[in-house]
Amino acid sequence: MEAGTTIMQQVQVSEAVLEKHVYSVWALPREDVRVRVKKLMEGLRSEFGGPQFEPHVTVVGAIRLTEAEARDRFKKACETVKTYSATVEKVDTGTFYYQCVYLLLHPNAEVVEASAHCCSHFGYNRSDAYMPHLSLLYGDLTDEEKKQAQDKAYMLDEGICSLSFPISHLALCKTDTEDKSCKSWETVEECALQP
Repeated sequence: MEAGTTIMQQVQVSEAVLEKHVYSVWALPREDVRVRVKKLMEGLRSEFGGPQFEPHVTVVGAIRLTEAEARDRFKKACETVKTYSATVEKVDTGTFYYQCVYLLLHPNAEVVEASAHCCSHFGYNRSDAYMPHLSLLYGDLTDEEKKQAQDKAYMLDEGICSLSFPISHLALCKTDTEDKSCKSWETVEECALQP
């Protein structure tokens, strides 16, 4: 009886280890930029709703892996990425939930290469060109509401389009895209990049 229970427990443990989840790699702005962007995000959410989430730039989009695979690929990807700069071009709006209103970043060589490098480690193939951005608001808004949110963002932070900041940390995050509340999203590991 006990031996059977132990085998069952071992099977459950190994299934948990092999279970695949959705992971993403995020570039994290430094603390002062995060505080500034969070204030802007809160101002937009108070008027237009939507879930709360951490300010980030997606480097590798949602990919399904086991945690061990994700951690291993993340560590390897981080070994050769150096700190790089990101510059805001404008506040823009997108066509789907996770790109409702965002800060469009200039796709300079460093930004694009960091993403391409990490994507290759994760075996992630993009369906279209990389559009680096920092989301401000998730939601299913009408075009009119998106325009209002875009205008509001400029009102809340007039200098946001002159923002330039270093990316010195990457994070491996569990990001179940089915969970639009983002409540289950969590950072699994963080890595400081070489200067």
